[in-house]
Amino acid sequence: MNDRREWMWANALDALVRAERLHQQLFRPAGAQMRTANWEPPLDILETDQEVLVVAALPGVPPDQVTVRIEGSDLTIAGERPIPPVLRTAVIHRMELPQGRFERRVQLPHGLYHSPAVRVADGCLIISLSKAG
Repeated sequence: MNDRREWMWANALDALVRAERLHQQLFRPAGAQMRTANWEPPLDILETDQEVLVVAALPGVPPDQVTVRIEGSDLTIAGERPIPPVLRTAVIHRMELPQGRFERRVQLPHGLYHSPAVRVADGCLIISLSKAG
């Protein structure tokens, strides 16, 4: 019985996350979507003795469309997932991957970091921040 409740709870939370994501995408003034970010990629932040790793899920986003910058104690990841041309004429039965501009700003664990090393693997942007000192 507990497994069923946990499964239902997990599905309910997942549905709320999807609904919030769609709400952020759809309910913006038409002109604002071109200038501002309309979605945030999910990410993980991991820390070892030598570095902090930030892994952002960005399937379908070309690396040259992403900027990574550190501002004070915050890391900002911004860019754009291009809208595939086929979306203009396709009948959409389900659409869960957000399109267009994105930005995600997160506070880093306390510390000093060297310039970020950025790479892409398996649809994820991996940002490695070596600890200074």
